[in-house]
Amino acid sequence: MSQGYDVVRFDELESFPVGEHGLQWHPVRSRLGVQAFGINSYTATETGGEVVEDHTEETYGHEELYVVVSGHARFTVGGDEVDAPAGTIVHLPDPGVRRHAIAVEPGTRVLAVGGKPGEAYRPSAWELFFRASHLPPDEALALVEGAEGYNVQGAGFQYNLACYRALAGKREEAIAAFREAFAIDPERVATWAKRDSDLDSIRDEVSAIAGQAHAGGESA
Repeated sequence: MSQGYDVVRFDELESFPVGEHGLQWHPVRSRLGVQAFGINSYTATETGGEVVEDHTEETYGHEELYVVVSGHARFTVGGDEVDAPAGTIVHLPDPGVRRHAIAVEPGTRVLAVGGKPGEAYRPSAWELFFRASHLPPDEALALVEGAEGYNVQGAGFQYNLACYRALAGKREEAIAAFREAFAIDPERVATWAKRDSDLDSIRDEVSAIAGQAHAGGESA
């Protein structure tokens, strides 16, 4: 940074492959040191690839805004379809509205901006997970466990912590994190864990935790 400002071009940002179909994440917020709001960029290298995952912001309460920087996207917002060529801005003030977007053409890039109104911004922990997924297990675990200042609400953080602990051979700590994740959101965590090879080293315990909870629900 020089003279109180900074400049970066999209092609100078780091690029991390995430998910399927060639989606690339570009960490704008951390590159520029933005503290007031979240801002990141996503590029789909394939037609039909996601540029915005199917989700709501109920966990974090974020208001979000998406800008189609290049290419052509198609959003599904609360059940409505929105055609979004380059230059389109999609604003979602309600965190409970489900949103999803796919690329109509390869090279589609979307800039996502968000934060919780009236509160100081804390980066979402998934930024750590995207980076950690490209590191050796011990380094990945150190990065995730050092998540001071990040928003670690919801089951996702504990679930990913369980995965990284399991991969690093931290068996008891992994089981404890999985148990906490399951207590927060049993249905989603059970679905995530079903075919997740990261948890293979504690597979028996994962099955037992889910099975005990299911049995308890039936007897109630």
